[in-house]
Formats: sequence, C-alpha cells, structure tokens
Amino acid sequence: MALHLRGPVLLDDERVAPEAWVVGDRVTYERPHGFVGGGADDELTGWVLPGLVDVHCHIGLGAAGAVDAATAQRQALADRDAGVLLIRDAGSPSDTRWIDGRADLPRLVRAGHHLTLPKRYLRHYGRELASPEELPAAVGEEAARGDGWVKLVGDWIERDLGEAGDLAPLWPDEVLRAAVATAHAAGARVTAHTFATETLDALLDAGVDCLEHATGASPGQIERLAAAGIPVTATLLQVGLFEQIAARAGRYPVYAARMRGMHARRHEHVRDLFDAGVPLLLGTDAGGTIAHGRLPDEAAELARAGIPAASIVAAATWRARRWLGAPALSEGAPADLVVYPADPREDVRVLAAPAAVILRGARVA
Repeated sequence: MALHLRGPVLLDDERVAPEAWVVGDRVTYERPHGFVGGGADDELTGWVLPGLVDVHCHIGLGAAGAVDAATAQRQALADRDAGVLLIRDAGSPSDTRWIDGRADLPRLVRAGHHLTLPKRYLRHYGRELASPEELPAAVGEEAARGDGWVKLVGDWIERDLGEAGDLAPLWPDEVLRAAVATAHAAGARVTAHTFATETLDALLDAGVDCLEHATGASPGQIERLAAAGIPVTATLLQVGLFEQIAARAGRYPVYAARMRGMHARRHEHVRDLFDAGVPLLLGTDAGGTIAHGRLPDEAAELARAGIPAASIVAAATWRARRWLGAPALSEGAPADLVVYPADPREDVRVLAAPAAVILRGARVA
C-alpha cells in the first residue's frame, strides 16, 4: 500500500517537491505503478517535513536518575507524538538499547553516560570518575558504549569554596586534550555541557565538536565558535530555569548572581550566536527537570529570541539530520516525516500541532 503526500515537501533549504509517496517504509518521488489514490487512508495533504530532531534529550533519565523501561517508553512516545523522530540522547544512566527494536519509537543516537567528577554534577545522572586523570580512558569506554558521541560535563558549581562557590571547570587542559583525542581516535565526536566563560577556551583548544548551552560564551569565544563552525545547542527551555536555580542557591551568592545574569540575557546571547554565524541546534534538555515532547516549545523560544522561523525549521530538520549523518527526505530515504497544516517557516508555532506523524512508513500520530 502506498501513501500519497500532497505537499509541498521540504527537502532542504532550497529544494521543495510538490508531492511524494510512501511505499513500504521509504519515500519516493515516482508515482507507484497502478496507484489511484483519492481516499482518506492513502492521501495526506499539507506541508511535509523530515521528522524533527532533538539533539539534546535524555531518554531514560528522570529527576532522581535512571528510570524504568515503562517510563523511558512514555518519554520516547511524548517526543515522537510531538514530531521528534530522531534524538541525540545527550547522556543517560539507563541502557536504552531495547528501543532500537521498537518500530514505533524514535531513532536514538546515544552519547553514553555523562562523564563528571564526584559532587560536580547532579546526583545519579552521570558517571563520576575518581580523578580527572581517568577521563581519557573513560571517554574511550563511553565511545564504545555510545553511537558515535561522548558527553563531558565541562563545568559545574564548586561548592567547597563556600559563599564564594561558583561555576568552575572540571578538567585540566591537558586531560581534556587527551580525552578528545581518544574519542576522535575511536571515531566518536565529543560534546560538552558548559555554562561558564572560563571553560570554553580549553574545550575549543581540545577540539570538541559541539557545545551544550554555552551560556557563558564571550564575544571573542563566539567568534572562535563561528570560525571553527562548532554548533551550539541553545537549550533555551533549560536556560529559562536559571532564575529558579539561582533562587535555590542562596548559600552561593556569587553563583546565583551569575546564573541570574545569564538568564536575563539569554535571548540576546542566542541572537549574538546566530548573528555571528554559529550553527544553532535545537535541543530541549528533556529528562530530569524538563518534560519530553517540548521541541516545539524550544523552537518558539528561539523565535522569541529573534531567530528567523525558516532558520529554526531548517535547524530542527534537514540541517540536524545532515550533521548527525541521517537522511532527510531524499529519494529512497526512510519515511520518517511530519505533516503540518501550514508552513512552519512562516510561523514556528505551527510545529506544535502536527496533522500527522509518519515513522518508518507507518502513521503513529
């Protein structure tokens, strides 16, 4: 049975097809032999996009750490029903390999465990190493466990300083360089959680491939990011919580003030990244404190920051897929797509109400 997609069908930044078909679990632009169509079950009309991509999501992670399979399934279904059909799982303490056998759940690209140090990240979230010198070996192990990605915690609050406690880097420069080199030798890329200005130069010097949050990036560091073409996942939903985090950090006034400052200029900061030419990625940071299925909300936050709707849609679809090495809607590509009643490149709020979600050729929502 074939499904006729009466477009427009958005292939990339430049190409739009008037129609396409789903045959089995693949997309084709050649009308299937003998196809008649015209019925409610074999035609969909609307703006057709590749399945959305959440590049910073945590399937299998809850507020207290690892969750059971039933909870992880609910997380994945919430993302799927929001049109997210490809996820880079940016660190999880759970083994989610079983999801690969489920045709009704999104495709996952895993980054293994978050790598951190004791008391330098959220409890029960990451793999805590006994000393910084263990990082290169641990990176090699997580590269083998993941799907071509490794996730480092670049900085976190240093509470041992008492009232002077503030964000501070976790790893010595030479250890970072060795760790990133280990990942690259294993064919994996490295992304890093970072809020602090003080962390970024060492991460860039080490050759990281992506940054998560990057809320502390200075103008000079933004120029470095743009020149190197290193993308940033803005996670504005998460940065939107910084004021709440600061309010709970009364024992650490220096840290609280920094978090409030980054919260206040979060939209300006993202505009600065975009205007400089830094590739922006969409990620919700779902899992832990943020509910799954909120990528349309993240897109709306980027629009509030002044990022053009067309750029947001591209970043959430074909650009992210190309960056992860996954196909979009080329001839013969997997039929992972979302249909919308209007053009989200004109108004990203359209992403919040998909008319249909097709995964592996089957309508799932």
